[in-house]
Amino acid sequence: MVDRFFPVRNAAESSQIYRLDDGEYLQAERTADDEGLTLVAVMHSHTHTTAYPSPTDVRDASAFDPFGALLYVIVSLKDPEPSLRCYRILDGGITEEPVVVEG
Repeated sequence: MVDRFFPVRNAAESSQIYRLDDGEYLQAERTADDEGLTLVAVMHSHTHTTAYPSPTDVRDASAFDPFGALLYVIVSLKDPEPSLRCYRILDGGITEEPVVVEG
């Protein structure tokens, strides 16, 4: 269950590539720790492609999260109706995880 969302700037400053801003992510981790929370996922959008990890997403996850601790939530804006999917990325492998939206 997700209790809080920490927006983090796209350090790539691109509409086609997303890269977490290291400093802002570190601040989100510190705030979560101070509040007794655990960061469980990273979320970003794909503006022109499906909600599936790109090769860049897989490469970044391998470098940023080598133990596969985080979930990767991707929202696709490719079609008129957005779609949301969630994955775990570990050692280059991609496993889809279920998403339940309440309320």
